Amino acid sequence: MVALLQRVRHASVQVGAATVASIGPGMLILLGVHEADTEEEVAWLARKCTHLRIFPDADGRMNRSIRETGGEALVVSQFTLYGDVARGNRPSFDRAAGPGKAETLYGLFLERLDELLVPPVRSGIFGAMMDVELTNDGPVTLWIERLHAES
Repeated sequence: MVALLQRVRHASVQVGAATVASIGPGMLILLGVHEADTEEEVAWLARKCTHLRIFPDADGRMNRSIRETGGEALVVSQFTLYGDVARGNRPSFDRAAGPGKAETLYGLFLERLDELLVPPVRSGIFGAMMDVELTNDGPVTLWIERLHAES
């Protein structure tokens, strides 16, 4: 399981002309689910994202978590994070979980985050074509990956 996490001033997701989710200061998480992922990776990644000290303290140092700041979280499913471009020019998505498994683990990830954070977690619509807009704060962008036993 992989998360491309960005600290944001604000972020939103649109499907067609409708804004389906938006947040103020916090984090945008683009989430990719690997074919071998389990609930263990979900729990680890949710805890890691909510406990990362990526928000500034009074001295301007990255020393506070989203839990401490009361920031918001927006999660968007992103199977393309597992795109393999080693061969040719067309990405292969063989390592990404199929839609059924990916949607189940994506839903569990949202539930785990919701349990760990005070503001409700916002999300895009699984499988939809989405427009994601954000203002990166810092910029702070982190690639967080939990490798599974088969790696």
